[in-house]
Amino acid sequence: MSPPVRKDHLDSVAAAILLVCCMFWGFQQVLVKATLPELAPVYQAALRFIGATLLLLLWCRWRGVRLFVRDGTLGPGLLAGTLFAAEFALLYSGLQYTTASRLTVFLYTSPFWVALVLPLLVRAERLHRLQWIGLVLAFLALVFAVRESFVAPLSQRQLLGDALALAGGLSWGLTTVTIRASSLARCSPEKLLFYQVAVSAVTLPLLSLALGETWSTQFSPFAATSLLLQTVVGAFASYLVWMWMLGRYPATKISAFAFLTPMFALLFGALWLHEAITASLLAALALVAVGIVLVNRRAA
Repeated sequence: MSPPVRKDHLDSVAAAILLVCCMFWGFQQVLVKATLPELAPVYQAALRFIGATLLLLLWCRWRGVRLFVRDGTLGPGLLAGTLFAAEFALLYSGLQYTTASRLTVFLYTSPFWVALVLPLLVRAERLHRLQWIGLVLAFLALVFAVRESFVAPLSQRQLLGDALALAGGLSWGLTTVTIRASSLARCSPEKLLFYQVAVSAVTLPLLSLALGETWSTQFSPFAATSLLLQTVVGAFASYLVWMWMLGRYPATKISAFAFLTPMFALLFGALWLHEAITASLLAALALVAVGIVLVNRRAA
């Protein structure tokens, strides 16, 4: 299989696609939160990835994409899938010990792990000084947006939750590094996504059982609609697009767009859950945008 044609920068099409993905992922965070009273978090995630795996199998059969062929990607594929599943396991476990806003900050250290580790393996992914400034600026804007959650004294439970979230961000970053720096870079987006959702579909139900979560099969219309959106748009379509992007654009620059997701989550939370839209939130969103622009500036 010939590798996809790679670009050294994000064009307008890539930026628009990433913007739409981040908007939906931000909305999805609010959607998951609104569904928690009916469906436990890890159980909810498990259902998403089981459904996404089935959809992907049907998609590949329709498109004639061969998933089960020897192409040298099994080892890194299973590693990427394990890291992907670990990210969600750590994320949902961390929610038991710390607030969602604090957890979001530590989870979104992922672009830093990508920027630190990937250039050691792929020289073309190196960021220059101005791009590093943009990356730091975007992260500081996120911290500024949720700064209220850092005012209260820390408990041991919060420290544990922060550590789990930080480990989740590391898992997310290492997933991206594994994809970009291994034979998975030449893999089809469908097979790349299959490794991740299939491993998650197997491991997350076991984690849900281990946590003692209640498994309900009676869904309200809202819960059913929420799961449908999370599965079809979130875990299948948007992740498939993300895998396609990782095969064609610099991973360090794509990852910087992830900072928009929590900003959109805060905005959708304000619009749907009637949480306050403050001047600080709008200022943070503007700073994230500036940071992303700097990260995607080409070196002189």
